[in-house]
Amino acid sequence: MKDFGGLAKDESISKTKDALEKNGIAVFVVENGAEAKEKVLQMIPEGAEIMNMTSETLRTTGIADEINKLGKYNSVRNQFEKMDKKIQGLEMNKLGAAPEWTIGSVHAVTENGEVIIASATGSQLPAYAYGSSHVIWVVGSQKVVKDIKEAFERISDYVFPLENERAMKAYGIGSGVNKELVINKEVTPGRITMIIVKEKLGF
Repeated sequence: MKDFGGLAKDESISKTKDALEKNGIAVFVVENGAEAKEKVLQMIPEGAEIMNMTSETLRTTGIADEINKLGKYNSVRNQFEKMDKKIQGLEMNKLGAAPEWTIGSVHAVTENGEVIIASATGSQLPAYAYGSSHVIWVVGSQKVVKDIKEAFERISDYVFPLENERAMKAYGIGSGVNKELVINKEVTPGRITMIIVKEKLGF
């Protein structure tokens, strides 16, 4: 099996960046998680409504805590904590599907500029695909692959076992590759930004 946990070489990152930009996705390349966090905080206006999707990358870089705990932003996750899922489930779904800003990560990026996200529930997919006006993805360069075939192999062979293990520990229930989103191109200029990090982050 291909080593899907190894960092991409500079040549591959450069090729991927060029392809993504041709496909309407802005790209910044940084050296490490600390630089990625700094870049993210430069991009998001203070007081902005923002939803951070469940992400090991955001957790380990401290970006999730910055959004939810320091009071600089209008955190959708903080709003969720004050709501009752049984009574306000539809309202919560709407909030999560179309916040002004969404931040998270992805599971594979191809050298052709395709982006693939897998999900057990699909909760993050509406905002990524269309709902949010601004989307930021923070992506460790180990997620860069040659093509779409390798992208799906990465998700099934590498990402899923790790995410399944995490979900079992966190929720007591396994995960699943139940829904997958492929973004070939973004048609709205400036809507999506990807920060590629030359460091192994997340799965």
